[in-house]
Amino acid sequence: MTTQQVGQPGAAPSAAAKKAPRRQESKDFIGASPWTPYLFMAPYLVLFVVFVVIPVVYGLWISLHSWDYLLPGKPWVGLENYVNLFTPGSTTSGPFWKSMEATGKYTLFSVPLLVVIPLLVALVLNQQFRGRTFFRGVFFAPYVLSIAVVGILWRFLLDPNVGLINYYLGQLGIGTIPWITALPWAWISLVGVTVWWTLGFNAVIYLAGLQDIPRDLYEAAAVDGANAWQRFLNITIPGLWPVLLFVVSITILREANMFGQSYIITQGAPGEETTTAIIYIAETGLRQFNMGAAAAMAYVLAFFLLLISIANFAFFRQRGD
Repeated sequence: MTTQQVGQPGAAPSAAAKKAPRRQESKDFIGASPWTPYLFMAPYLVLFVVFVVIPVVYGLWISLHSWDYLLPGKPWVGLENYVNLFTPGSTTSGPFWKSMEATGKYTLFSVPLLVVIPLLVALVLNQQFRGRTFFRGVFFAPYVLSIAVVGILWRFLLDPNVGLINYYLGQLGIGTIPWITALPWAWISLVGVTVWWTLGFNAVIYLAGLQDIPRDLYEAAAVDGANAWQRFLNITIPGLWPVLLFVVSITILREANMFGQSYIITQGAPGEETTTAIIYIAETGLRQFNMGAAAAMAYVLAFFLLLISIANFAFFRQRGD
């Protein structure tokens, strides 16, 4: 009996010979061009530069000028717009910090509810019961509405004189409630509308996080005698910790930039109590034609939100460790 030698006619190719071309093709692909990854990233980078980097730089440039977009001259003022914001008695200082106070109140009132209530909803919707998919859609449905639709709808429902809510409360013998014209009812209305409108989004995020937690952990804990509260504290919360960080962060940023609810429903009433920073910035820039001061206000607001975000990340990271 004779054996065929490698390289002789009719000899079967070795395993190394079979793999060699594929390995060579892989090396050729990897070393084809160092610019290949950037080519795939180019569409995103172009959009990021055009719609983020350039506006940020241009807005900073505007904040250093007395910028009236209706006038040809836009004189350089340096940091004057920023200094005026921190100078008591200036035309922009008082109203701006009052709007920042309103923004802080609204954020403080709404964020805890938008963190806790969607979590409770997600915990319920994560259980097995008939109609679960239907109720998931019901809770998420308001989020697909635009703020214009939500604002006009609730402006009508909450109107103190012709609103349906006060009408039905009157049928029950309850007096008229100034939902959008007096405190604290204006804040209650704004926060309540926002929770109704946006809790579905946070609930979906929580629901996705809950479904990533292995069921084996709950089963093992139940076998060890852990009750529902203990399983929630020791399994659910640690498993949702990255999701909690995401939800808290985006909720703070979203609510601190609230505009439509106050602008449409309460129109800043009573007085200027519910005029948020974004509303005042828009009015300063677009109605008073003072784009330089408005840009400076926007960067001050962004700076405070950056500090809050850093503190939020540090808190979650420390507790997570």
